[in-house]
Amino acid sequence: MRDENIPSWLLELEPEDYEFMHRFILTSGSLKKMAKEYGVSYPTIRLRLDRLIQRVSVKSKKEGYISLIKDLALEDEISFEAAKKLIAAYRKERKEVEP
Repeated sequence: MRDENIPSWLLELEPEDYEFMHRFILTSGSLKKMAKEYGVSYPTIRLRLDRLIQRVSVKSKKEGYISLIKDLALEDEISFEAAKKLIAAYRKERKEVEP
């Protein structure tokens, strides 16, 4: 798979997140099995999964907004220059807001 086909939200995850997802798949999504493998309680694994879901959700929404702007430019509804300015302003604003 080429890098341009990989969603940006996936590229922004930490190595621990990839390992967690790998184990999640191999255990058929069983949080009980994952808790046993990690040697922690079920609520701890559930919390970790919830945090991962939240990070992916936030990153996906950000990607969705940028994709919308790009689509508008490709469909000639806005100029490419306007699209670039909107995306740059959005990224700058997000960096100022995100810790």
